Amino acid sequence: MAKIYHADLWGSREDKYRYLQEHDITTIEWTEIFPQSPLYLFIPQDKDLRTEYEAGWKITEIMPVNSTGVKTHRDHFVFDFDLSELQKRIEKFRDLNISDREISETYELQDTRDWKLSQRRRSLKSNSDWESFFTQCLYRPFDWRAYYHHEDVVELPRYEVTRHLLEENNLSLCTTRQVNSEFKHIFCTKYPVTDCTVSVATRERTYLFPLYLYPDPRNSQKSLFESNEIETNLAQKFVHAIREKLGYIPTPEAIFYYIYAIFHSPTYRQRYAEFLKIDFPRVPLTSSDRLFKDLGAKGEALVDLHLMKSKKLNKLITKMDGDGDNAVTEVTYKPAEQRIYINRNRYFEGITPNVWEFNIGGYQVLDKWLKDRKKARRTLSFDDVLHYQKVVIALKETMQIMQEIDRLIPGFPIE
Repeated sequence: MAKIYHADLWGSREDKYRYLQEHDITTIEWTEIFPQSPLYLFIPQDKDLRTEYEAGWKITEIMPVNSTGVKTHRDHFVFDFDLSELQKRIEKFRDLNISDREISETYELQDTRDWKLSQRRRSLKSNSDWESFFTQCLYRPFDWRAYYHHEDVVELPRYEVTRHLLEENNLSLCTTRQVNSEFKHIFCTKYPVTDCTVSVATRERTYLFPLYLYPDPRNSQKSLFESNEIETNLAQKFVHAIREKLGYIPTPEAIFYYIYAIFHSPTYRQRYAEFLKIDFPRVPLTSSDRLFKDLGAKGEALVDLHLMKSKKLNKLITKMDGDGDNAVTEVTYKPAEQRIYINRNRYFEGITPNVWEFNIGGYQVLDKWLKDRKKARRTLSFDDVLHYQKVVIALKETMQIMQEIDRLIPGFPIE
C-alpha cells in the first residue's frame, strides 16, 4: 500500500521562501501519517488520544433526531425585538389589498427559486390558524426574539425537529459539527434556534437536539407504528450503555445535565480540541454514580443559568449609570473602569474583562448582544437593561461552574 507523509512550514513569507530555496522533496523532514475512516484527514493526529476520544458517544448517536436550526432567508422580516411590530408585518403580508410590489419594496422581499411572494401571501391568507405561529426563537446566545414560524415566510423551517420545541417543557442542546476555532459551541434552549445561533455563517452550522419528541399535531392519520405518546430522543443503545455503567437508567433530564456538564469542562475542550474541530462532540461515560450525579448537578445549574431561570440572576452585580437616554449608538468597553458604554454618556458598570471577553460559540456574548441593538438603532427598555445585567451574572457564574466541573473530574479518560 502507498505511504502518506506530511510536513508543514510556519513563519513569515520570507522565511518560507528561504527554506524552500534551500530544501527539496528529499531533504524536507517528513512525518508519516495514517488517515483513518471515516474522515481520512491528511494531518498528524495523536492516535492514542483519538482512540480514547472515540470511545465516547457521538451526540448524533445519543440523540438521533436532530437537524440544523431554521434558515429563513429573510431574518429581517420574520424576527423582531418587538412582538407587536412583527404582528403588524405579518398582518400586512396577509392583506391582499396591498399590492405585491408594495410589500416587496416595503419589506425588501424578493422571489427565490423555491419561494414566490405572491403565492405565499395567498397561502398565508387562506390559513385560518395563522396567529398561532407567533413564538420565540433563540436568535443568538441569551438573545430571544419574537419569531413567526410558518413555512410561508420561512424557507427552511426544519419542522420535523423544531416542532418539538414548540411544545411546553422541552429542552434542547445546541452545538455544531465542526468549528474554525476553539470549541465553545454549546448552549441550550426551549425554543427553536437559527442555523447561526451559536455559530457564524461562514462555515459552521448550529444543530438542534431536542430531549423529548412529541406527536405531530398535523398528522391526523397515524399508522399503527406511530405513537401518541411523548418519547425521549435518546437512542436505546446509549441508554443500555449507561445502565451497564451505572446499574440503572437515570431520568432523561439527568442524562442531559451530565452531557451539558461534560461539554463545559475546560479540560475536555482542551484535551480533545483537534477532534472537536472536525466532527460532532462525543460524550465519555462514567461508572461512578457519585461523579455522574455531581456533574449532573453542575449541568443543571448551567441549564438554569442559560435559560435565565436561576435564582442567582436576581442578585445584580452591575448598575446602569450616566446621563442621557439608553439609545445604543456605540459599544465601547473600558477595562480600567470596568464599564461598557452604549453611547457617549450611558454605561453598564461592574463588568470585569474576563466576563466581557467570554464567548459562547462564535460570539463574544456581551458585545454581540449590544451591537445587534446598535445596528437596529434600538433604545434599551427597562426590561432590556435588566436582562443584560442578568446575562452578566449568567456568564460570571458559568465561568465559575466550568472550573468546578474540572475539579470534580479526577482525570481523563473518565473512569
